[in-house]
Amino acid sequence: MFGEKRKSKRYSINRVAKFVTESGALPRDCIVTDISAGGARLFTEAANIPEQFRLLIDGDNPIREECRVVWRLGGELGVAFVTREKERERLTAIKESQLHGRSSLRKVD
Repeated sequence: MFGEKRKSKRYSINRVAKFVTESGALPRDCIVTDISAGGARLFTEAANIPEQFRLLIDGDNPIREECRVVWRLGGELGVAFVTREKERERLTAIKESQLHGRSSLRKVD
């Protein structure tokens, strides 16, 4: 009746992590309760968590992901990893600036 709708399998990790906002504030603690290729579930006592932030999980294979909040329930939140989206946006912006740079540097007769 209620099937799993997630694209990726989730793994329980219950690991302490930090999240960093672009406001320049100090990193704040959170607990990653589970994680998948596309996102994670976090628990934090911090107030005023922004819609986007960077998640930092230390370990043998450190994880650094740009995140977007997709749901909130008290101190819990679900996030989607948007690092690849940001990389695509950055590459597109670079390519566009290179194209515009070339067109503006054409030789004038």
